[in-house]
Amino acid sequence: MPRIGRVDVGNQIYHVINRANARVQIFDNDDDYKLFESILEEATERFDMRLLAYCIMPNHFHLILYPKKDGDLSKFMGWLTNTHTRRWHTIKRTIGQGHLYQGRYKSFLCQKDNYLLTLLRYVEQNAKKAKLVQKSENWKWSSLWRREKGTIKQKKILSPWPIDAPKDYLSLVNQIQNIEEEDNIEGSIIKSNPYGDLDWVENIIKKFGLEQTLKGVGRPKNGG
Repeated sequence: MPRIGRVDVGNQIYHVINRANARVQIFDNDDDYKLFESILEEATERFDMRLLAYCIMPNHFHLILYPKKDGDLSKFMGWLTNTHTRRWHTIKRTIGQGHLYQGRYKSFLCQKDNYLLTLLRYVEQNAKKAKLVQKSENWKWSSLWRREKGTIKQKKILSPWPIDAPKDYLSLVNQIQNIEEEDNIEGSIIKSNPYGDLDWVENIIKKFGLEQTLKGVGRPKNGG
């Protein structure tokens, strides 16, 4: 299935992923995670980026971004990854020893409703799913930890969600995700498809002039 072109328009929600080159571990200790978070804080302020959620894993990271203007996504991500690469190599004393990331970041549009809520859960429970922690909110290098346990200053990096969070969200994010929901998100990642219901996906492709064969893109059943 052909991959869709890259979209970079404002007031759309994006699931963004980047992985380490050869999927090696690049976050080895607390200082490595703190370095990335400090750069993430700089980037959100520099580009006035709305950060809805994030999770930093040992060899990759997930971001859910809500840029305000056309072109903001690529500017933000370009500065974030290039700055992190330079500072990481400087600290590790490995300048000139190759790429830190496997390539350009991947980004996927997401529908603003129950699909976004499902995606937020997926990202924020990443560490629990990988068995790095017993409860999702205990993974310090995530937006969930910041919202639940961070200081007022630490919470400032996060923007309000464009949807209402359910009162039992913390319980939901610690539950095993519905297999079909998870498959739909991972299918979006693998095929570089927008994540939402079929009508919305078709509309997005037409709206932004994206060329893609829709064969094999099913209609998720988790809302929308």
